[in-house]
Amino acid sequence: MKLYNSLTQSKEEFEPQRPGEAAIYVCGPTVYNYIHIGNARPIIVFDALRRYLEYRGFNVKYVQNFTDIDDKIINRAAEEGVPAAAIAEKYIEEYFADARALGVRDADIHPRATETVGDIIELIKTLIGKGKAYAEGGDVYFRVGAFPDYGKLSRQPRDALLAGARVDVSAAKENPMDFALWKASKEGEPFWESPWGRGRPGWHIECSAMSRRHLGETIDIHGGGHDLLFPHHENEIAQSEAASGKPFVRYWLHNGMIDIDGKKMSKSRGNFFTVREAAEAYGYENIRMFMLMSHYRSPINYSGEILSQAKAALDRIKTARESLLFASENGSDGGGAGLELARYRERFTEALDDDFNTADAISVIFELVREANSALASGGMSKSFARETLSALNELVDALGLIIRGEDAPDPDAEKIEALLSDRVSARARKDWARADEIRDILKDMDVVVEDTPRGPKWKRTR
Repeated sequence: MKLYNSLTQSKEEFEPQRPGEAAIYVCGPTVYNYIHIGNARPIIVFDALRRYLEYRGFNVKYVQNFTDIDDKIINRAAEEGVPAAAIAEKYIEEYFADARALGVRDADIHPRATETVGDIIELIKTLIGKGKAYAEGGDVYFRVGAFPDYGKLSRQPRDALLAGARVDVSAAKENPMDFALWKASKEGEPFWESPWGRGRPGWHIECSAMSRRHLGETIDIHGGGHDLLFPHHENEIAQSEAASGKPFVRYWLHNGMIDIDGKKMSKSRGNFFTVREAAEAYGYENIRMFMLMSHYRSPINYSGEILSQAKAALDRIKTARESLLFASENGSDGGGAGLELARYRERFTEALDDDFNTADAISVIFELVREANSALASGGMSKSFARETLSALNELVDALGLIIRGEDAPDPDAEKIEALLSDRVSARARKDWARADEIRDILKDMDVVVEDTPRGPKWKRTR
């Protein structure tokens, strides 16, 4: 399996530190609002990567943090007249509601910055002791000049990095590029006691401390959006490697950004959408499909037309699954043509082993769907092979989590629906068309559509 490493800017064979295991850290949200459609991409992409690594037999330890203390959280709390912790707790709960609806499994560990302050302080003390950081007026800054490799991830000259950095103007800094590890508290702000006075962690140091605590000094994969490459991930490398003297991350993976109708998402442009708003219009499941239909490193354009295409694509998979399930229960007992299922599995794996190319992998799934539909239409698929084909299709779909968990749960009205269908079959047999039409209307009111086939009636929900 090869992955594109942002650090080397090349595809590399994935060779984790411990064979058969993969330690992954993904930057999570700053919890002061609902997650937006841009946040959803890394959440979905790296959840799918985790699933695929597990499909390939890896034992994955997956960590995603929450930044639960930050200027944005403090400002939101002041606006609403509540403690910062209440804002963070509310939006962590809302994150889980959206993420789980997107089919994103909980991480093995979801550390919070406020729960890791002790580790952060110890890491800062280590950096000061090594001459890589300095305290000034209650703040602590990382000394960028003391880390010669600074800029190796973003690969830009220091002058360019300085121009692009979000540099806080401060006379206390030795160098304008030095960044805060610890911030002295202001009046009314949350604070923690430290050797440098009351304050709170800087943004970058929290991820170094949390990944170090839960995954060790060197991790296999660190993921996040391309917008985090500089300065956040660059600063993570500097402070982590300056402290440990070891490589921080073996493979850096960054997903491309999302435009809205061809323009950068921005509140000022009025094209800013939360995941919840998008889901109300198009459905969570279709958002996940939309995100995975493109290669993770490519920029993608969010629009109603493309979301509708994603829904239609997912509906084709669902319809094929339903048809295969029906054939596995009502088809012929023997004979019939078979598909080369092993070849589909092989091609699916080949696509994902090539820098996690979900676009090509999904194309393989649709080829299987097309061939299965053709075989079903010709009547040349036996019960046993319908079951094998359905199993293969589910296997590939589940490897990416395309159909969200819960879709296959038994319909609570299934028994009633089956009884009505049986009654309708009897009515049609005795040519009682009025009763048959009456039952169809009852089912329609239940959001059930019926398809009559040579093997009997099929039904599915319309919503």
